[in-house]
Amino acid sequence: MTEASLARRLGLFDATMIVMGGIVGSGIFMNPSVVARQVGTPALILAAWAIGGAIALAGAFVYAELAALRPAVGGQYAYLREAFGPLVAFLYGWGLLLVIQSGGMAAVAVTFAHYARELVAVPLGVGSLATLVLLALTAVNCLGVRAGATLQSVLMVIKIVAIVGLIVTGLFFAAPASAPVRPPPASTGLVTAMGAALVPVLFAYGGWQTSSFVAGELKRPERDLPRGLLLGVLGVVVLYLAVNAVCVRVLGPAGLAATSTPASEVMRRALGETGARAIAVGIAVSTLGFLSQSMLTAPRVYYAMARDGLFFRTVARVHPGTRVPMAAIALQGILAVVIALSGRYEQILNYVVSVDFIGFGLTGAALFVFRRRSGPSASFRTPGHPVTTAFFVAASFLVVVNTVRRYPENTLVGLAILAAGVPAYLLWRRRSA
Repeated sequence: MTEASLARRLGLFDATMIVMGGIVGSGIFMNPSVVARQVGTPALILAAWAIGGAIALAGAFVYAELAALRPAVGGQYAYLREAFGPLVAFLYGWGLLLVIQSGGMAAVAVTFAHYARELVAVPLGVGSLATLVLLALTAVNCLGVRAGATLQSVLMVIKIVAIVGLIVTGLFFAAPASAPVRPPPASTGLVTAMGAALVPVLFAYGGWQTSSFVAGELKRPERDLPRGLLLGVLGVVVLYLAVNAVCVRVLGPAGLAATSTPASEVMRRALGETGARAIAVGIAVSTLGFLSQSMLTAPRVYYAMARDGLFFRTVARVHPGTRVPMAAIALQGILAVVIALSGRYEQILNYVVSVDFIGFGLTGAALFVFRRRSGPSASFRTPGHPVTTAFFVAASFLVVVNTVRRYPENTLVGLAILAAGVPAYLLWRRRSA
């Protein structure tokens, strides 16, 4: 009997919504205040978000060509495997499972639970509600990639409506701030301040790369994934810049820096508590959509690892009816639940940035490897390569360097988790030999 394989059921709209859904979580509703505390003037605040958008767009160009060159299951994992070998690819998947994806999902699930409990009288604790949501999304994605993608697309459309509502309300229904502008950082401290501001900016822009994980389920991955990446990232850059412009207009740089919930404060000033409650609903839906996207995409990496003989063989099995890797999906859901209930998700998130951007930098470098081997893609070429690709690679490793300098202990722990994957890799290689 022929073994079941993944089903190609997704198109361009799905790819675009997956790209946007992987980026837009709760970060854009909160991180503008973090950025304002670092740089302090309207021009520098918007410049930080514009620079972050340029880096994300440069990365989208790189991943678009990689997707056209290697439209394989697992996306970024597959690019790293073919460019640098199975060990590097395995360590990326190892970090994704233990740090990047599972810790992030646990934190977002708890954030959703907090908002949901404030909005509705739910007779469940935060941990129980977070667990229930993670298990429900696990079940939906086990029904098939079409079911998971449809849910993710619906939630993404609602998120776009919520963000546009915030922008329109801030522009037309809220009075502009009259607070004085903080002086810009001294020239000697400007680079340091901008570097610090870019960490939350890039964290808020992160996640578009996860769309590459579902390449094996796109009808035409070599066409639709590059287009989806560019449309999705461009769309988010426009939304993010508009949100920050509205926050600066309504709250002023000092007011923006003083609040930890800028989106709620904008809506409160415009429409009172009704507005604050409305955006709280939008944030809850946004976090739910991010969880849905994560549950849809990340398990495909663990499936690809297992298919390569570098993970439990059960994880490589595809259900003959639903045509999805149910064991991989269940693994992701259960691990996120365990981390959420343990309360260790905040600590894990401290390790995410350095580990994640090492993967970004190496993946950007993979394009140089593929170009040297077989030339550029026939269907999509990165504009401005090699300059734009080098810019993305350099920016990724500069983020890692800045994170090491500012948070050395967290970075060392993240690197230690990656290093712990080496003996695990050797063990699975031996078992599959």
